[in-house]
Amino acid sequence: VCKGRCPNTFGNMFLHTNSTSHTWPFSAIAELIDNAYDPDVMAKQLWIDWTRIKGFDCLTFQDNGKGMTKKGMHKMLSFGFSDKQAVGGHAPVGMYGNGFKSSSMRLGKDAIIFSKISDTMSVGLLSQSYLESIQAEHVVVPIVTLGHDGQSSVEDAASLQDILKHSPFNTEEELLTELTAITSISSTGTRIIIWNLRRVANGETEFDLSTNRYDIRIPEDACETHKNQNITQSVPEIIYSLRVSISDGEPIGSQAGFGACKYLP
Repeated sequence: VCKGRCPNTFGNMFLHTNSTSHTWPFSAIAELIDNAYDPDVMAKQLWIDWTRIKGFDCLTFQDNGKGMTKKGMHKMLSFGFSDKQAVGGHAPVGMYGNGFKSSSMRLGKDAIIFSKISDTMSVGLLSQSYLESIQAEHVVVPIVTLGHDGQSSVEDAASLQDILKHSPFNTEEELLTELTAITSISSTGTRIIIWNLRRVANGETEFDLSTNRYDIRIPEDACETHKNQNITQSVPEIIYSLRVSISDGEPIGSQAGFGACKYLP
């Protein structure tokens, strides 16, 4: 298991270049849904929402799967590695260990991953902003594991400090609050927060986050571009509405604060 900061042999620019495989943002979201459906995750539900944290517009993805160990998180955040196996005849969607990296970095520059298993909690940071700040020559992924008492090991000290400095969560208490969001729904699971969302020419995010509180939508001007490229007379709602795109998403009560819920087969 990687101790402390976990380096990859790829450079920082590869994170952005790799993300361009998703030309439409909803295809990146579909990849994250596929990941939650994989048999090694065993999630039954995936909640998708947007929120604002310390001035950042963020997309959140939370599942009630079995969660990840520190070793499992390192594998997910590494390139060219996958040990996904079929379980009970349920074949995994992705076999090359690249889906999370390409999809998350397509949606935003930075992502933090919280995961809870039976006895420990892990936090990992995949961040272009962090790599630029430390002028890293290779992709470095800080990962820290916390016990039930919220304490981390000495070997994780450097990773913990990097996560606190380069994410919106600047104290250990704030990290534990996000981990508590997992246990408020299920005893195990994973919560992903993506920030520094991709922006369009006018400086706004590529998503319309205000028209419908229960939907994440693509702005009309972006849909017009899509329509012109495909020479169609009208743009189907599935193109610009995430709620329609994921088909069976249902509104969750406003007190829960969730935008859409995907029920997985």
